[in-house]
Amino acid sequence: MKRTVLLAVGLLALASPAFAQTPAAGPHDAALAAAPANLREGAMVIKWKADGSYDTLRPGTNRLMCYDQSGDAGEQPISSQCTSVGNLDRVKQNKIYEAKIADRTAREAALTELEKAGTRVKPEFGSVFYTRQGKDATTTRLHVTIAVPNATAASLGIPDNNKMGGAWIMGAGTTAAHIMTPGS
Repeated sequence: MKRTVLLAVGLLALASPAFAQTPAAGPHDAALAAAPANLREGAMVIKWKADGSYDTLRPGTNRLMCYDQSGDAGEQPISSQCTSVGNLDRVKQNKIYEAKIADRTAREAALTELEKAGTRVKPEFGSVFYTRQGKDATTTRLHVTIAVPNATAASLGIPDNNKMGGAWIMGAGTTAAHIMTPGS
């Protein structure tokens, strides 16, 4: 009898998540898919336009802004990104160039020219970019980077490649410098 009760309790414990209520799907779920759970409720939700302007779909109460990118050229069917409101101008510049120059190589060259000219907008130092992308719900992955504009491996004391297996800096010495986080 004791074993039967323990087995029943164990099965209930394993099955309880299936009985838990899931929140109703909201109008901004696609944009908020990349948001950390503890910031999701207070995140601002925006919709970018090709000219770099945006509509605010939901005002925020914290510094996180999120947007759905799934309809944008070159993006996965599921694609959302969240970052600090301090990065609005950086993302705006990216969106303008994405709309203007479809070819990725040509677009990167144009952004490199902005970098050389000193007109590339810097992201907020230490801000996080959360990006969730995938072909469908079963293949999405969260990618997390931390913006460290103009930082180098020497200035941060971390490697400039992933060979050590830990965090590393990519784009060192440029406004695009960011810390890559392993496992994301």
